[in-house]
Amino acid sequence: MDTLIKILIVEDEMIIGAKISMQLTSLGYEVTGLLPRGEEAIVHVEENKPDIILLDINLKGNFDGIETALRIQRVADIPIIYLTANADEATFSRAKVTKPYAFIAKPYKQLDLQRAIELTISRMAEIETGPHADAPAENADDQRPLILKDRIFVRHKEKMIKIIIAEILYIEADRNYSRIFTKNKEYVLCITLKTIEEKLPSSIFLRSHRSYVVNLAQIDEVTEGYVMIAQKPIPLSAGLKEQLLQRIQTL
Repeated sequence: MDTLIKILIVEDEMIIGAKISMQLTSLGYEVTGLLPRGEEAIVHVEENKPDIILLDINLKGNFDGIETALRIQRVADIPIIYLTANADEATFSRAKVTKPYAFIAKPYKQLDLQRAIELTISRMAEIETGPHADAPAENADDQRPLILKDRIFVRHKEKMIKIIIAEILYIEADRNYSRIFTKNKEYVLCITLKTIEEKLPSSIFLRSHRSYVVNLAQIDEVTEGYVMIAQKPIPLSAGLKEQLLQRIQTL
């Protein structure tokens, strides 16, 4: 089963919120909630940990969208995309303090929504890896994966999904591509094995063979010529067994 990117919608006009929810679902995202009040959003974030928040600036209730964003940022580091209609300069200046990843002006098109989310994901990767480390392209059709500390965002079957790095079993080279294997899925990424190996945490990943990188935490058995992961024998190059065993002991 794909791990969908989770998005929280905070919008007090429920007809607009429902429309956004349907559009996000059709684009392949998971909507964790559709909430009308900032107070509810703060609680929801602590319990559900969405990847991105779509937040109306002009919320009714005790907290407007900007105050809601400030309070969320005290407990979680989650990218915020503001939804706004005719925000005045003072409101816009207040909103900038929260460092939103994007603004979507109402009325909007579904393409505006899609691009804002995908550029937000790109910016997330750029912030973690630095602006010069395979800087993500702003082309929505770009197939390169975006690798963060704990997850990889990748386009799969016309939608953006996330792969939790700890859930990767092993990665296999396929010329200029890499095949990532998890328990339930296989993903083909437009990136070389060498490049993806350099970006993964070296504490849990090791090149076992010129064509394989393995997750040390997922190894079930080690022999002289291979390791077993989920009943799959992965080649183990000569001389690497001792290093691999030492690394496993440090996990």
